[in-house]
Amino acid sequence: MLRRAIQCALRRNLPRIQYGHRFYSEFEAGDILTNRFRVTVLGATGQVGQPLSLMLKQSPLIHELALYDVEGTLGVAADISQVDTGCKVCSFTGPEELDGALRGSRIVLITASGTRTECGVSEEENFLENAKIVQELSVAIHKSCPMALIGVITSPINSMVPIVVETFKKQGDCTPGKVFGVTAIDVVRANTFVAETLGLDPECVFVPVVGGHSGATTIPILSQAKPCNELTQEQIERLTAAIQDADGDVIRAKRGRGIPTLSVAFAATRFAISLARGINGQPSVVECAYVASEVVQEVNYFSSPILIGPDGVMEYLGLPKMSEYENCLLSSAIPILQDDIKRGLYFVHGEPPPIMTSTNTVLREHKPRVFN
Repeated sequence: MLRRAIQCALRRNLPRIQYGHRFYSEFEAGDILTNRFRVTVLGATGQVGQPLSLMLKQSPLIHELALYDVEGTLGVAADISQVDTGCKVCSFTGPEELDGALRGSRIVLITASGTRTECGVSEEENFLENAKIVQELSVAIHKSCPMALIGVITSPINSMVPIVVETFKKQGDCTPGKVFGVTAIDVVRANTFVAETLGLDPECVFVPVVGGHSGATTIPILSQAKPCNELTQEQIERLTAAIQDADGDVIRAKRGRGIPTLSVAFAATRFAISLARGINGQPSVVECAYVASEVVQEVNYFSSPILIGPDGVMEYLGLPKMSEYENCLLSSAIPILQDDIKRGLYFVHGEPPPIMTSTNTVLREHKPRVFN
């Protein structure tokens, strides 16, 4: 009874502002509708791009949705445009129409990717193909809509965000606070798994997730789960493993024939709407995202809670208070993050990349330290 009372109280008060917005198809308390925005989805015909575009079509904060891909965009746009909401849908296909897809957009979401890993290509080949696509799109974004906020969904996010930021720098743009690695799916999963374990309503649960977005670099701070934390150490370790291997669970359930797409699209939609709210100047828009950061001195890119404003990152909110177990997890993740970041930097600047390592295994000793 007490737990249910806590849930009801949270839903009546301010959970969505304090803990992150859960819905996108209706106005919420606190929404500021000064502006409605044009949003571009790059890779709109992909497995994530299509459901992402469908969900964005439902948002009253978006007045126009520009869908871009190298092929098949017209059919996807025609399909989604029949949804009875006020958002206009436009279709753009091929490099010659990329400028039209981007010009005037305030938010750009990069979901475009090359050959999928499930098609049998190596992790190395997949990285190189995605890196090339993301770099080319970054050049186009800088040219056509340099003030846009950019959400990077293409994997591996730990490397792709540095590629976007460094590409912008080469174009003379040194404002990395407008580039976000969309790690919202990790928070969504953590909220869901904790709610299931504690018997809570997932809409009232918030778990901060820090680090990066791959295996062992994904660090859910379960000791700071809200609204209450009744997790045992055994449950924390089990949930941490489940959150870090959530991609694998979906791939196994699909018998190796697919990757997580629908949940990723949902989380990316929620993050995009948070960007729109931040641009509109709505206060207290807080999300966890992988951004250029000095929150942890060992790495220049890191995922942690941030306050989003009209120009992107308004404030870095630092690391949540962490347990000894969580400090050890983060300490072990640092070498992996460093390699992932170097890989992106080396790609942009033409230097030989480091040897790709497993994201779930630390291959060299790293002395644990206390981060807070």
